[in-house]
Amino acid sequence: MNSSFYINKPHKIIVNSITNSILEQNDAYSYHTSLHNYKPTPLIHLPNLSQKYHVGNIYIKDESFRFGLNAFKVLGASYAVNCILKEIPKAETFCTATDGNHGRAVAWSAKKFGKKAIVFVPKTTTEERIKAIQKEGATVIKVDGNYDYTCETVKNESSKNNWVLIQDTAWKNYVEIPSLIMAGYLTLFKEMENSLHTSAKPKIDILIIQAGVGSLAGAAIYYYLKKYKKNSPEIVVVEPKEADGVLRSFKRNKISTSNGNSCTIMAGLNCETPSYSAWDLLKSGVNVSIRIDDIYAKQAIRELYYPIGSDPKIIAGESGAAGFAGFISVMQNKSYELVRKELNINENTNILFINTEGDTDKNSFNRIINKKNGD
Repeated sequence: MNSSFYINKPHKIIVNSITNSILEQNDAYSYHTSLHNYKPTPLIHLPNLSQKYHVGNIYIKDESFRFGLNAFKVLGASYAVNCILKEIPKAETFCTATDGNHGRAVAWSAKKFGKKAIVFVPKTTTEERIKAIQKEGATVIKVDGNYDYTCETVKNESSKNNWVLIQDTAWKNYVEIPSLIMAGYLTLFKEMENSLHTSAKPKIDILIIQAGVGSLAGAAIYYYLKKYKKNSPEIVVVEPKEADGVLRSFKRNKISTSNGNSCTIMAGLNCETPSYSAWDLLKSGVNVSIRIDDIYAKQAIRELYYPIGSDPKIIAGESGAAGFAGFISVMQNKSYELVRKELNINENTNILFINTEGDTDKNSFNRIINKKNGD
């Protein structure tokens, strides 16, 4: 068995009852479109890149333009904070654990409502990401541990201090807020209903999407299976080699923690264990789970930044480029030949990627794009 991928055979949609209720009844799209600075993020077509890889069409939904925050995470955080304040209007302090983008999104959302935010980050979080969170008015606390340990820390601190925890990963007895965050991510897919997501069949054959704790991928699966059922596109999830909790969970057929060393440039995906509320959805809709080396993320960043011919330039951060990086690894690495066959990738295949972040760590991004050749 190849250790770098898992081919799943999804058969029916399974979803936690609380999560299902929240996703079914959500009005996140209405909420987001009501915000004064709302604009749908662009869907970018890359015909020359498609030709290079001998596929039909490559599309990238570019979330680096989302609400001026350079990442998609604010869709989930803002909707969750809005819903919680309807239930608990006197809530004063929101907190979360983050590798960067989610914490900034929680801070932005709290500030919007005149509330406080306290954000806990793992020890490997860069100063640039910390400063971006602080710029939104949050207090940042660095924890001497990895992402899972940081989540455990903030869970204890929120309970002790009576703060509202806005976490995008779920565990038993903590499902509602992560489900609200997943509901917020549905806006991203609804925005494509006048382009790729029309009629009874989508205009894409494959979605290749990154997985941290799995919430964005879970939202995608829910959207496609509910809207298209058997006509849903094939879904591939991509993780860093050293933070592959989703892949390990598939191999063990239960939620499992990565055995990796949590050392990756893909900071937003540096999560060790899948979300409790996302796991059933991942089992329901993922066709292939893969893990990749950092070198493919660097290659993907460069290929998007230095476009071919008239293709537009895309600024994709290390995690933002991960879906496309997974595609590159599948197309170039012989060990993924079985995956290429399973997905039937050919000159007519239409593929969608989500650029989940722009250059959120400019120092790292600039080092990568200034080395066109080599690592």
